[in-house]
Amino acid sequence: MKILKAFKWLYPGMWVKRWILLSVLGVIMISMGFVMILLEQAPKNKTFAGIIIILGILAVITGIKRIIKSFVAVFLPQGDDELVEKIYQKRVLDRGPKIAVIGGGTGLSTLLHGLKLYTSNITAIVTVADDGGSSGRLRKDFGILPPGDIRNCLVALAEAEPLMSELFQFRFGEGTELSGHSFGNLFITAMTKVAGDFDVAIKESSKILAIRGRVLPSTLEKITLVAEHADGSETIGESSIPKAASPVRRIHLRPVNCKPTDEVIDAIKKADAIVLGPGSLYTSIMPNLLVGRIYQEIVSSKAIKIYICNVMTQKGETDDYKASDHLRTIVEHTGPGIVEYCIVNTASIPAEMLDKYKTEESSPVVPDSENLKKLKCKVIEAHIIKTTGYVRHDPDKLARLIVDLTASLK
Repeated sequence: MKILKAFKWLYPGMWVKRWILLSVLGVIMISMGFVMILLEQAPKNKTFAGIIIILGILAVITGIKRIIKSFVAVFLPQGDDELVEKIYQKRVLDRGPKIAVIGGGTGLSTLLHGLKLYTSNITAIVTVADDGGSSGRLRKDFGILPPGDIRNCLVALAEAEPLMSELFQFRFGEGTELSGHSFGNLFITAMTKVAGDFDVAIKESSKILAIRGRVLPSTLEKITLVAEHADGSETIGESSIPKAASPVRRIHLRPVNCKPTDEVIDAIKKADAIVLGPGSLYTSIMPNLLVGRIYQEIVSSKAIKIYICNVMTQKGETDDYKASDHLRTIVEHTGPGIVEYCIVNTASIPAEMLDKYKTEESSPVVPDSENLKKLKCKVIEAHIIKTTGYVRHDPDKLARLIVDLTASLK
């Protein structure tokens, strides 16, 4: 049977027969040339034999090159550029540092955009506490975990065609029953119903987008985020917390005994670096740390533990918070040792951008390095933002900083 399958290479239309024959002819010519050199005494004949050997070598090289090109055309339609990218990923990115990034929202996906250029050993551990927007509606209507933050991370790590990424991020407009839903959220929902498992749906979606790394929900249990406020009131639901009138004093999850997945714990244990943020402090980062024993595993890990502080405060969550207030909140909810390095932005923000954010009751986070050091944290001050339209972390600068720090301390 195997012999018969081997003959398929000789079927019409395979585009390899001629090049196989050319390579074989080249080998024969090389052999003949060496035989002539060994048997012939006349210099003329030896020169002719040398020409035959050279022609034979050229025939072999051409034949092998064209055979490889035929394979590339089938398996990698985009040709040599895609082949180079695949080799680069396997030879360079696969040897990159193991980085576990914990958070949610646009901050996490921004960082992932940068990290995937330096390593493919990325694990994004994403919150599933979201209950607003499209994710909240799907969570309520279909009884699944919210797919929104998961989708953003999948797209951020995707190697698939840009059109596929755009498709996953496509959001239906007003005037239809699908208004506000993104195609990616609907796809993950449908995949969950077909596969019968949210985790499987994420893995299958990862294959379709050919992501560099992996995306894991921090838990597969249906959790609700609850905030206790300074005035003693309580807010239930992630999307409602920023709308409360009183500042957040503390948050917790319901149920309190929810468990992380084994893959999440394994990723934390094997990581060279564990990165918290950037992202909303109370609604993107903290919900992950409060799942089961996640924060205990981070504290006991030998990995470098990095917190990326937000650039701007967030109305209803971190009003007037300095960098040390962000870190102190994390430590108070978890424990000492959860963060070793804190990255803060020290680049100035254009006045027109400050005016824009002032209308949203948001202001730059003050990088109070001295107070951060009092929390037993090493501070890394850097210019790591871009201000095109919004004030955001620069994904490449931030990723380079993290990868370089990880490499220097390994």
